[in-house]
Amino acid sequence: MDSLVQIQPREPRLPAWLRKSRTHFESLHSLKSELRRLRLHTVCESARCPNIHECFHRGAATFMILGNLCTRGCGFCSVPKSRRPGPLDPEEPANVARMAKDLGLRYVVITSVNRDDLEDGGSGHFAATVREVRTALPDARVEVLTPDFCGDLNAVARVLDAEPHVFNHNMETVARLYKQVRPQARYRQSLDVLRFAKRYRPQSLTKSGAMVGLGETEAEVHELLRDLRTSDVDVATLGQYLQPTRRNLRVAEYVTPQQFDAYRDFGLSIGFKMVFSGPLVRSSYMADLVNEQASLPGNPSGTREPAPAAPLAAGPVRVSDLNDGRSGPVPLP
Repeated sequence: MDSLVQIQPREPRLPAWLRKSRTHFESLHSLKSELRRLRLHTVCESARCPNIHECFHRGAATFMILGNLCTRGCGFCSVPKSRRPGPLDPEEPANVARMAKDLGLRYVVITSVNRDDLEDGGSGHFAATVREVRTALPDARVEVLTPDFCGDLNAVARVLDAEPHVFNHNMETVARLYKQVRPQARYRQSLDVLRFAKRYRPQSLTKSGAMVGLGETEAEVHELLRDLRTSDVDVATLGQYLQPTRRNLRVAEYVTPQQFDAYRDFGLSIGFKMVFSGPLVRSSYMADLVNEQASLPGNPSGTREPAPAAPLAAGPVRVSDLNDGRSGPVPLP
């Protein structure tokens, strides 16, 4: 009798805490169809977010404006790339507002590709989109997740003048890994954008996110969180990096839920109003609930009392007060 060969089951590619079993294809198709009808894009689709079924099923999506082609080649991102993405869609701001209203959104998140080919980085178009949404949904809250606009603080101010309730700009990774993960960005420049945003519009909640599992150390994540607090950032999000395509950077480590909890506790201990930290957390994931908890007085997390944020200048701050009216990556005082 021939001997039998026992075939061992393949080890799953992802650890158990990163696997999602529930799918909602009907909701996914329905929302995608409406997006395509209005020539709109979402970062959920373009960046291959693992939470897309869950979010689309509950009628939530992060609008991605300025087209679907990015002028940068970040190592972690699957959004399509082009040095010449072409002209902007002049109907995009109104179409975003129309779809947000049709969905009955109470919380609208707007992000964009990088458009380094445009003189203003697309900031005027970004601001127009925020204004259209605020007009269509006056009772909704609006969160913007912006690029760095090449450090042009006038462009940042242009978006803030549209009065978003939350200003988000992602750091994405620790300082040491910037050349590998974000080769066309600068660590300190992104911190300057966030610090400027809080000083220019103190009533807006400031927020930033990063990925772990790219080869960073715990000490480097702590340094990143401290740098964000020094820049007066209110909310931090931390999630596991997952390789979206074979062309992107490989995962160096699958960080455990326990380590995410430790990062959350550290962040709260240094004064963040809210730290959303977990394997499947993304910058815009559950943004409405994150904003709600961060806006609560006292202790939003229920774990510890956050330390007071660094004092800010009283009254409105003008761009010219902070960078002598110049554009570009000007250090803040």
